[in-house]
Amino acid sequence: MAGNAIFEVSDATFDQEVLKSEQPVLVDFWAVWCGPCRAIAPIVEEVASAYAGKLKVAKMDVDRNGATPSRYGIRGIPALLLFKDGKVADQIVGYVPREVIEEKVNRVVSLAGVN
Repeated sequence: MAGNAIFEVSDATFDQEVLKSEQPVLVDFWAVWCGPCRAIAPIVEEVASAYAGKLKVAKMDVDRNGATPSRYGIRGIPALLLFKDGKVADQIVGYVPREVIEEKVNRVVSLAGVN
């Protein structure tokens, strides 16, 4: 379910792909059965394309990966967590318009010193 600019991440690859990333990472916690997750997916793909080279975008299926969502207190999906330097820099829970996501991404990307 990941587009070209988006990669799948799992409990096994999360630390390496997200926490140790030199770039900020937006992680979309989702599930196949989640209607709002399907609704926000095209927006996440647009953001991934728009910020290519400045932001990595990952998707994590919460039904296949339980440890990481538990570690970050994910109780509702879709949940978007923005990571910078291995820490949660911001988060969004539920469906929101693209502008809300971009506002938070812009803040984290600018904090990372990426132009």
